[in-house]
Amino acid sequence: MPASGSAIATIAGAAVSMSDRKSYAFEDLELGLEASYARAVTDADIIAFAELTGDRNPVHLDATYAATTPFKTPISHGMLTAGYISAVFGMHLPGPGAIYVSQTLNFRAPVRHGDHVVASVRIVDLIVAKRRARFECVCRVGDKIVLEGEAILMVPGRTVA
Repeated sequence: MPASGSAIATIAGAAVSMSDRKSYAFEDLELGLEASYARAVTDADIIAFAELTGDRNPVHLDATYAATTPFKTPISHGMLTAGYISAVFGMHLPGPGAIYVSQTLNFRAPVRHGDHVVASVRIVDLIVAKRRARFECVCRVGDKIVLEGEAILMVPGRTVA
């Protein structure tokens, strides 16, 4: 797995390369459609996230400090993990043009430096009148759920030529 993340997504059970990727119009969406994105969390990712956001909490960056916490080792920022869900939405399902309306996040377990995270989303509701889709969102490390939640996205319809 490249450190920069997977160039392969899984959409509706099939592997899709970045060159095969398409953007879904609202009319193309179906209940149960799903996609995922995988990425190994690197020290460089965590440092860059800390610099970009200003969140330099030592539990993420300082092994000596982290040893005094219940986690015993540094952990990734929860919002970095949540960002992988955004990658699925923006690049795979629904893809470019989709806009976040809302997101709930429930952090279930820590993500540690070096963990391989798989972020998966699945359509659970379509709100036709507003062209919105509601997604179940889950991030896993192995078989363990580390984050779960729900998102609503505004999805563009087909353009008329």
